[in-house]
Amino acid sequence: MPPDVITFYSVTDDHGWCSNFAPYPIRLEGRTWPTSEHYFQAKKFEDRRDQEEVRRARTPMLAARLGRDRRRKLRRDWDSIKVSVMREAVHAKFAQHLDLARLLLATGEARLVEHTANDDFWGDGGDGRGANRLGRILMEVRQALRHQEAT
Repeated sequence: MPPDVITFYSVTDDHGWCSNFAPYPIRLEGRTWPTSEHYFQAKKFEDRRDQEEVRRARTPMLAARLGRDRRRKLRRDWDSIKVSVMREAVHAKFAQHLDLARLLLATGEARLVEHTANDDFWGDGGDGRGANRLGRILMEVRQALRHQEAT
């Protein structure tokens, strides 16, 4: 990868704090979510009991598994709102953790890429052809933080 590209995936990577599995609680909708992954996965469901079960999952991996469980009723509008839900979760993570905001701002103009063969929508698909939606949202949040800092 070129030097102006920063990749992340695992929380143990140098930029693992970019991952939704990174252990930074967020406060949204009057509740605390252990990670942005917990919030994102819970929002797949309209049923508050399903949401609460995901919120209370012991790990982000378990929250992700619960969110992918198709025995639960997925909200009908999920495909049309999933990007905005992710944007809301990621923005909350960086707005509520100033240390993370500083780390994100310190990436400068680098292109942020979730590098994984496991996902070609949120990530780059492992070969750079994926949509990298999570990386793009991180860059949007970085720009918003930069704008906020300037005003």
